[in-house]
Amino acid sequence: MFREHYNEWIVLAGTSLLGLTAGVVGCFAVLRRRSLLGDALGHATLPGICLGFIIAGERSLPYLLGGALATGLLSVLAFAGIQRFSRLREDAGIGIVLSVFYAAGVVGLTLLANRPSSGQAGLESFLFGKTAGMLFEDVVWIAGLAVVALGITAFLMKELTVVAFDAAFARVQGWPTGAIDLLLMFLIAVAVVLGLPAVGALLVAALLVIPAAAARFWTNRLGTMLILAGLIGMGSGAMGTFLSIQLPRAPTGPVIILSAAATFVVSVAFGRARGLVHWTSEPPTEAKEP
Repeated sequence: MFREHYNEWIVLAGTSLLGLTAGVVGCFAVLRRRSLLGDALGHATLPGICLGFIIAGERSLPYLLGGALATGLLSVLAFAGIQRFSRLREDAGIGIVLSVFYAAGVVGLTLLANRPSSGQAGLESFLFGKTAGMLFEDVVWIAGLAVVALGITAFLMKELTVVAFDAAFARVQGWPTGAIDLLLMFLIAVAVVLGLPAVGALLVAALLVIPAAAARFWTNRLGTMLILAGLIGMGSGAMGTFLSIQLPRAPTGPVIILSAAATFVVSVAFGRARGLVHWTSEPPTEAKEP
């Protein structure tokens, strides 16, 4: 059975790793109010994809992801510079970074598509994701980046937690909040790059936000939230892949996001911590004597 469905198992492994990493890193992005940054980074990876294709001369996933990570990190530095040296609000800075890098990426894709020898390169698939061409070597690269992101998250769990919940307190205590913020944005960039082959640049932010937001309805403890978000992200990736295999014309990336959205709806309704349906009822209080 494994040999018969080898390609499906490869895609399933890749999307599950993507969902796991995005779910865990997304928790800190949501708690730190950096959710929109994932969207900006997703758009900012397009110029890097074009650059990676030019360097490799072919559609090589390691080069494409390396270029995407490079421009993603460049956009992080640009966003940090805007925040530090200007009086613009955070949302304005994100909007500037998103639009400028995305415009550069669209221009790059258009120029490559017009090259006679490029054959359009298939790079436009990174807009919405395309898992059909995923190889075992690609999954190995994805697994390596996932281990790096999850390892850094586990090693610096305390620092990320303090800054995510109370950056002002951490700053007063002498913590390097700026460096920790940059590290968090680096982790978000890695998660975004991992999500490009599956869900694409335009939808990858949803894979960061939805599992973390869904997990928040089930618990008030960060450790539990990280585990739940990772499982929800992994489950969404696996379920979306399975459904897209059963429906051959359905694109894998959007189906993965819809699977995560379905989990979010269930969490909003039945989550133990914050869901609309209350699992426990408070005992009636006794009337006090006047």
